[in-house]
Amino acid sequence: MLEQLEQRINEVGALQTKLVLLTGRPGSGKSALIGVLAKYHGIRVMNVGAALGRQLAAMSQRQRALQANVVLRDLADEHAKGDLLLLDNLELLFDRSLKLDPLDLLKRHAHGRRVVAVWPGELREGRLVYAEMGHPEYQDYGLDGLVPVEIKSLG
Repeated sequence: MLEQLEQRINEVGALQTKLVLLTGRPGSGKSALIGVLAKYHGIRVMNVGAALGRQLAAMSQRQRALQANVVLRDLADEHAKGDLLLLDNLELLFDRSLKLDPLDLLKRHAHGRRVVAVWPGELREGRLVYAEMGHPEYQDYGLDGLVPVEIKSLG
């Protein structure tokens, strides 16, 4: 699986949006795979929820919504190695109070560097889904311009 992922990462280097999304059901091994990838490249995986949450915790709710984008960009710059950034635990990006479009945000980060991110939802019927319909954080995206790598199970 690591070889297939490496191939995809190399292929996206020529695309406008250099975003590779690891998709799969909970427990399929997405986080484990990005951990192996990080070790292979000698880079740390950015735990978005922990890193961004720490920075936003000291801000008012209004400041969080205004600054989340900037703070995430700065954190991404710190965690990237060369033109590669690895992201996991993205759930905080879906928090409605931050007023972010998580997938658009990931795509923007992937214009200047290759980004591999663990998608916290699922790939269903050719669409990326986060949460269930009716849930306040529900999101449903098409795959246009995306490179999903579906993990069936590493175990």
